[in-house]
Amino acid sequence: MVREDRYCIDVLTQTSAVISALHGVEDLVMGNHLNRCVSQAMSSDDESETRRKVDELLMIVGKMRRQ
Repeated sequence: MVREDRYCIDVLTQTSAVISALHGVEDLVMGNHLNRCVSQAMSSDDESETRRKVDELLMIVGKMRRQ
């Protein structure tokens, strides 16, 4: 679109749609991670694995909030 010298608002609309779609993918991946990996860690007797998963979640949520 940029190479075709399309109207700036049209380009911004498209980039916004792409960003929105990627956020949807992030939500799906996070849900899958919580339902599988984190759930397994929380139900196990391995406290170090549970701590690792909690630390991992805190790290990724912090990164996502800064975006």
